[in-house]
Amino acid sequence: MAPPKTLSAPQKALHKLGLESPLSLALHLPFRYEDDTQLTPLREAQNGEPIQFEAVVLSHEVVYRPKRQLKVDVLSDGLTCTLRFFNFYPSQLKQFQVGATLRLKGEVKGGMFGLSMMHPSVQIAGAALPDTLTPIYASTAGLAQSYLRKAVLSGLKKASELRLFEPTIPPSLEPAQVWPLGEALQFLHLPKRGTQLHALQDPTHPAWRRLKAEELLAQQLSQMKARLARSKVKAPVLKLSLGMEQHQAPPLTQALRAQLPFALTGAQERVLGEIAKDLSLATPMHRLLQGDVGSGKTVVAALAAAQCIDAGWQCALMAPTEILAHQHFEKLSSWLEPLLTARGLKVAWLTGSQKKKEKTLSLSEIESGQAALVIGTHAIIQDQVKFKNLALAIIDEQHRFGVEQRLTLRKKSQVGDEVSHAEPEPEPHLLMMSATPIPRTLAMSYFADLDVSTLDELPPGRTPVVTKLFAEHKRAELIERVKHQIREGFQVYWVCPLIEESESMDLTNATQTHLELSLALKALTDLGGEASGALKDAQVGLLHSRMPEAEKKAVMHAFKEGRLHVLVSTTVIEVGVDVPNASLMVIEHAERFGLSQLHQLRGRVGRGSAASTCVLLYALGEHGRLSETASQRLKAMLQTQDGFEIAKRDLDIRGPGEFLGARQSGASLLRYADPLLDMDLMAWAQALAPKMWAEHAQMAMAHLERWQTLRSEYLKA
Repeated sequence: MAPPKTLSAPQKALHKLGLESPLSLALHLPFRYEDDTQLTPLREAQNGEPIQFEAVVLSHEVVYRPKRQLKVDVLSDGLTCTLRFFNFYPSQLKQFQVGATLRLKGEVKGGMFGLSMMHPSVQIAGAALPDTLTPIYASTAGLAQSYLRKAVLSGLKKASELRLFEPTIPPSLEPAQVWPLGEALQFLHLPKRGTQLHALQDPTHPAWRRLKAEELLAQQLSQMKARLARSKVKAPVLKLSLGMEQHQAPPLTQALRAQLPFALTGAQERVLGEIAKDLSLATPMHRLLQGDVGSGKTVVAALAAAQCIDAGWQCALMAPTEILAHQHFEKLSSWLEPLLTARGLKVAWLTGSQKKKEKTLSLSEIESGQAALVIGTHAIIQDQVKFKNLALAIIDEQHRFGVEQRLTLRKKSQVGDEVSHAEPEPEPHLLMMSATPIPRTLAMSYFADLDVSTLDELPPGRTPVVTKLFAEHKRAELIERVKHQIREGFQVYWVCPLIEESESMDLTNATQTHLELSLALKALTDLGGEASGALKDAQVGLLHSRMPEAEKKAVMHAFKEGRLHVLVSTTVIEVGVDVPNASLMVIEHAERFGLSQLHQLRGRVGRGSAASTCVLLYALGEHGRLSETASQRLKAMLQTQDGFEIAKRDLDIRGPGEFLGARQSGASLLRYADPLLDMDLMAWAQALAPKMWAEHAQMAMAHLERWQTLRSEYLKA
């Protein structure tokens, strides 16, 4: 066996970029171009614009003002230009012999001392000019453009020889205005002399449309393939029990509905019907439940869990943080525990911070099946957790979990004696929840393999939250508002973006703000006269992600019970926290937060009957104004409280990749297409995918294999 080949430094750099195969190299496209196909007279140079011209060396010298540099004067077209090099080797002086004719390329700048160029590229004049524009590629350390350009063109040639650009879409089904793939790549890598730069960067050009169409079709085929594969997997049949027999106790779903202190909204009833239908099928549910802050996703999850338990199976609910998981545990336990106890069942709690004795007991109850509902964090997917018969997995704030974590939970299903081990193990139904609504444009693209249920109606009684902007110089006035809220018997959130000072960001941190508010309230109490009632005993709590879980839980519990009047916190309270008595939310340095995050934080107030306010406390930038993005976010917060409209604006501001947190969430990455700009191609791909699988399966697989190979290399980078 031949020893493994040692990679050179440039080859390692190529692999670092995910450029390992001819196809990946061929699809590594330039991000800009330089035009070396012609010479331009120096007198036609535009200030600050790149130019290529030939000139004769008049003189050269090394000078030391203001620091060591090589200064070369050249003559072209009757004009003198000074070249300056701050990084140079003595050996380079040879090419600047007086009288030598050179070809120079760089930016010419004018000034009071005449024309000049900093570090232009230099070569001997007279060589033939290239026939194509020069592509510039995204690179990395240790990978020169010349090496990368040669590797890409070699990959393009090899891929063509291997017939990797063969059509995978029947001609009659092609989208409008596209070039063949090989022709499109040849154009983008080697645009001929005279090609306009704006044409190369035009996203509607037939070359770009080919790449976008192919990528979007591959995405839709992949998601349809996942749907088809899931349709062949067996799942537990969890039919909704109606309790028709006289001797039968009311089903858990009916008992839970009967004891709820509120009526369900029409949207909740509709969504529950969609979920109940899915659970009654023998194929795994794969559904996303999305709804605005306070739309009632938790009770929908509880009733879905009840349907699962009624059928004799277990349910698991996993949340990304212990605070959120504990919030679910408290609420669902209060609803379900009394009903489950009568059936000899219980709700189990499982997190990484549990003491060994408590955790061992929970693990035993889960394995025996006594724990009908298990609520916790990532601890639920640890190897030692064995379910007796998991049939429904519910994941809250699903975008915070990676694909592997979601798959691990789905694979947690064990089967009882009633299921033959000769048969494949059933896969649990999956319900994912998100308080960040997904705009329809993205749902069509990134979530085409999911069924989406939407809670688009808020329960009655939710108090509208007034949103106000406060500049940093009004901080003292804001602290007076905090005191007023406490006097009135209400509680306050004060959210900060950092725990401690960062050298790169001059932000007031949670610890400092906690001290500032504590001193402000203490000073008032010490005066004696002004302080009265609740204000005399006002307590300020501090909550951040670095605190031990037990301490976090204690602080949150004290705030919920009203023993803390102000909670200074980082964004650990973004989701799931429900304190109806909190009527004021202050978000410090609001200009630093994302739009959906601001909306989530605002949703922590307005949960009781009192009028509530969200104050966005902002600081101006170094130029005395907010950035355009920050201004758009704050403006959107003032204009609407509709989470779906907020999500749409957030998508417009950030774009699909950042909106989804694509790499973190495991969502399919699009390198060329943009669902917002390429809606016609998106609709074409969505309509074509099922037709391809049904009528042109071989071509569909070839198309998918081409793009999945590319994506796997890209994601490894």
